[in-house]
Amino acid sequence: MSYFTHLECSVPCGAAPYDPRKEQHLCTCGAPLLARYDLAAARAPLSKVWQDSLAAREPNMWRYREVLPLFDGEAPITLGEGWTPLIRAERLARDLGLTRLFVKDESLNPTNSFKARGLSAAVTRAMYLGARTLSVPSAGNAANATAAYAAAAGINARAFMPKDVKVPFIRECELYGAEVTLVDGLITDAGRIAAEIGKPLGWYDVSTLKEPYRIEGKKTMAFEIGEQLAWQFPDWIIYPTGGGTGMVGMWKAFEEMEALGWKAPGRRPKMVSVQAEHCAPIVRAFEQGADTSEMFPNARTIADGLRVPKAIGDFLVLRAIRESGGTALAVTDADMVRAMRDLGRKEGISAAPEGGAALVALEMLVKRGDVKPTDSVVIFNTGGALKYLDVLA
Repeated sequence: MSYFTHLECSVPCGAAPYDPRKEQHLCTCGAPLLARYDLAAARAPLSKVWQDSLAAREPNMWRYREVLPLFDGEAPITLGEGWTPLIRAERLARDLGLTRLFVKDESLNPTNSFKARGLSAAVTRAMYLGARTLSVPSAGNAANATAAYAAAAGINARAFMPKDVKVPFIRECELYGAEVTLVDGLITDAGRIAAEIGKPLGWYDVSTLKEPYRIEGKKTMAFEIGEQLAWQFPDWIIYPTGGGTGMVGMWKAFEEMEALGWKAPGRRPKMVSVQAEHCAPIVRAFEQGADTSEMFPNARTIADGLRVPKAIGDFLVLRAIRESGGTALAVTDADMVRAMRDLGRKEGISAAPEGGAALVALEMLVKRGDVKPTDSVVIFNTGGALKYLDVLA
């Protein structure tokens, strides 16, 4: 059964709960909305029965459907997303002097990235809300996922991407029947143009954190880590951060797992946000002690997913970092590429530059003594290398 009840402001600002059976995007105050569930009802007495039943469920993210945005009788739009492997990286661990290092390899998702999770949830909800055309600004992977899940749902998709986006991202959108518009500038410019064109036409906007449901798909990464580690959670989670939906979603998931009794309250993994040296608004805000970030000037990086000069949910990312006792680090493009190669030749993992960035951040934390030899660490590879082979040339 569904325990999905309402949406509420992430600030909160005092606004009344929002009805998820109607189309909702941002709160009236401009902040992202968060999906809420009746976790007290889910916990007693059903939570343990549900938890014990997971092993027999289908190996995708909808195994956690009781805390996903579905109502009774609804079926998700799924392409098999989620339940990605948590790979024990023994050679890399040995090189770093660690005993427990894992790579959560999101490249095995449909469309080759973690974006599949968020868009499966968002497109499912959009379909049931009657959306006819989806609109997404993207650096690449989110556009591919939107196009694929829109095709599966029988909905039109329009993708807006920077004109210097890598060609494989354009071609994959077209493969799924989406219409692509290339714009001058960055993803922020793509978002502005998408809104200018789409809002008057009634298109359903699935931009990062401008609708409530991509977070819900991304949070399942934390549920999976818990289940895959027998409900023992790592000391550190190192996550490449552009828009930040995954970081926000996982932090939300820890709160929900504690409410369900699946995780002891209190101690959570230290959350590390990794960004590119020349596009690091979260890192700069963290170092300055600010609650929100400023627009990062002249943003550039080979990691398309990290080229987000200002995220609408930056305050939620910063909150997760600080509440967890984590940190935020910037890495160079050259180091990302070197670490992509290390993940490939030492562990057989096809890593995007963002995955390389996570490994570089771990190396930095080990070197300065923050990560101890006995600490357990999960680094995220958020996508595969195949769309980024040009950076390896």
